[in-house]
Amino acid sequence: MADRSRNRRNGEERPPFEPTGPGRPEGRIRALAILEEILKYTPQNDPRMGLFELLYDQLLADERQLREAQEMIRQFNETYEKLTAPANRIGTFLGSPQDGIAYIAVGDAEYYANVDPNLDIKKLKVGTRVKINEAFAVIGDIGYHPEGPIVKVAEVLPDGRLRITLDAQMVSSRIVLRSSDLSEKTLKVGDEVRLEPTMRVALEHFQKSEVRGYFLEKIPEIPWEKIGGQEEAIRLIRETIERPLLYPELYKKFGKRPLKGILLYGPPGCGKTLIGKATAYNLTQAYRQRTGRDVREYFMLINGPQLLNMWLGETERFIREIFAAARERAREGYLVFIFIDEADALLRVRSSGRYLNIANTVVPQFAAEMDGLVSLENVVVMLTSNRPDYIDPAILRPERIDRKVKVGRPNRDASRDIFAIYLNENVPIDPDTVREYGSAEQARRALVEQAADYLFRKDRETAFLEVALKSGRREILYWSDLVSGALIMSAVERAKDMAIRRCIEKNSENEGVSLEDLKEAIRQEYKESEIFPKTDYLEDWLKLLDYDPEEVVEVRPVREGRERRVGEMVV
Repeated sequence: MADRSRNRRNGEERPPFEPTGPGRPEGRIRALAILEEILKYTPQNDPRMGLFELLYDQLLADERQLREAQEMIRQFNETYEKLTAPANRIGTFLGSPQDGIAYIAVGDAEYYANVDPNLDIKKLKVGTRVKINEAFAVIGDIGYHPEGPIVKVAEVLPDGRLRITLDAQMVSSRIVLRSSDLSEKTLKVGDEVRLEPTMRVALEHFQKSEVRGYFLEKIPEIPWEKIGGQEEAIRLIRETIERPLLYPELYKKFGKRPLKGILLYGPPGCGKTLIGKATAYNLTQAYRQRTGRDVREYFMLINGPQLLNMWLGETERFIREIFAAARERAREGYLVFIFIDEADALLRVRSSGRYLNIANTVVPQFAAEMDGLVSLENVVVMLTSNRPDYIDPAILRPERIDRKVKVGRPNRDASRDIFAIYLNENVPIDPDTVREYGSAEQARRALVEQAADYLFRKDRETAFLEVALKSGRREILYWSDLVSGALIMSAVERAKDMAIRRCIEKNSENEGVSLEDLKEAIRQEYKESEIFPKTDYLEDWLKLLDYDPEEVVEVRPVREGRERRVGEMVV
């Protein structure tokens, strides 16, 4: 019992004899064991018991210190071995010519290397990174590299290898392998792939980034009825684009070739872009009903300046890729619409060649691509521009852009229709106006009529611009001469903001749009538009106002101080 009490007093439970082990001095173990035997047979009242216990505690302390020193030496040796061991090289696995042998690339060098028997070579993928020891044996797999250059596929070889281009001009190229994950994937010319850093293997496939950015996956539902005041433009589009798609047998019978291109031109804000989206939606719906097939539209919305690039040849490449994607989708059965907004920025009139002009190469490239669409029956090219006179005549000639449709400013009836579209049944109407006319529908119709009347009245308040002609005649342009669908939409949105403000101020949800809201919104729209351009840009404004610049001397805004004179002007 004496030995147990002494061990517990030291906070330990230990057997009287411990086996010897690595790093533990046999003499020290034997000394502790002998001392414990002595203590076991020594009476408690023996005067030497205190010395024996002191010796026992000292031996235990020495043993603990020895163990701690041995652990520190073990950790030091382990750290030293790690820090002095040679690093593993990283290679790229390119294949296996035979069992147990790996074909690898390390930098610019290539090797046939042995493979660790514990590593299953059949699970290694072409293009993956592998660890290589000092003997250049493959000892581990660390997967695909997460980085690498992105290049374009210039050619897909019969054996599956790829010829890729390394520059925008497609001058420098290289042959690369496919990774195991791309071995069965269908790749096409123009596709993008990511290479591993040594540029030997294509690891990852990407869609064409430029074309993907132009494609609208979902076209908003815009029936023709939602476009107010452009009946003539819509009629011409339906006759020239929709009918050839719906009645190809009649056009074939008469030997009539379907149109490939159409230009929508006119003042800004009058619905050119809206008409383009509506054309894609309505033609697809009509084609489905006519053919009974679940055909889909492929609408590519492109802003002209978006394609311009400072690097030589890049703009032409963008154009080639857009038309290549259009032809590919057309062959897959899509109805393809290439809609280029602000086309005058991209397809400007070419210069004489004395100075470098991007249009000198872009226009021929675009014309060549247009000519390449002749054999396709379901591709439509639509251009929009505020200044069609800036577009090169080679683009606007027949068999390329066959029809030019002017999208003019809405008249009074058309403006009323546009007000009715945006001031629809989902917009709350002022309760006092509803009570006055007996129903919400009657009140809505009254607001639409009165707003159109207010916009088209001609008095001192609505006089906006004064035009001086070379003949000496002066003409006044009123609000109604500068109206657009975008302006009407913005005025209705302003009126909604006013109604919402009243709801918040009165803490009531019963407020709605009133006639005063619409009038104030129209006034604010024209007040914010009183920024007049510099004389240098006068020709641009005159074209938008349907004036011949050669007949105009000056255009300036009508100011309040000249109201008396305005009443005497000739309209």
